[in-house]
Amino acid sequence: MRVCVGGITGWTGGEIARAVEAAEDMELVAGLSRSRAGTEVLGAPCFGTIEEALTVDWDVLIDYTARDAVLHHTLASLGAGRRVVIGTSGLTAEDFARIEAASKDAGVGVVASGNFALTAALMTRFSIMAADYLDWFEIIDYSRPKKTDAPTGTARELAERMGAVKQPRYEVDPATVNGEPGLRGGTINGVQVHSLRMPSYSATVTSTFANGNSRLTITHDADTHSADILVPGTLLAARRVMEMQGLTRGLDRLL
Repeated sequence: MRVCVGGITGWTGGEIARAVEAAEDMELVAGLSRSRAGTEVLGAPCFGTIEEALTVDWDVLIDYTARDAVLHHTLASLGAGRRVVIGTSGLTAEDFARIEAASKDAGVGVVASGNFALTAALMTRFSIMAADYLDWFEIIDYSRPKKTDAPTGTARELAERMGAVKQPRYEVDPATVNGEPGLRGGTINGVQVHSLRMPSYSATVTSTFANGNSRLTITHDADTHSADILVPGTLLAARRVMEMQGLTRGLDRLL
């Protein structure tokens, strides 16, 4: 499998690129990085734009670039008949609708996940199972102060998928509370999501459920000082996307 890594000089993209280079069934043939365009990274030519990278023959783009670039990279790759694994967070439901339509038109696959850590995938799976049985649930999203998107990709994807299982119950519509409605959090697919950005947090998402006088809390907590926790899930997605058509959201769907 011939792989192009978007964000190849980044914190996560660099870790993924090294893992691709080390994998026996993968070959790193191109990278995307504006700062290293025209040079080589890990022996692979590096390009500043996806259009330039598409001049190289590769099978799948693994994209860990920025929110404002990943949609363009994905649509351009699909237009050229290439498959994509999206690890960048911040894409909206509308963005994914465009990606799904483009992937179906191209007849190739896309795998996207708010978090490619296996532990995060299991948290998502268990939360979706719980939403099928319990009527009351909300999400709390914790991250470092420098995190620019709210909520995180993990929390956004979780809210969208839990809300697709069922709409949670509220005795008072969050949009109509007295005082400041924003203090009830943001609404994603009917689910309230509360984002905290404070020192000491790295990447934590908690789904909280209630049933009568009992509660269930499911938490994924990761120390993101190293991106190695994302490697197994990302490479799994790259291998599986070769067999797929259309958009698949969530690493848990591949487990």
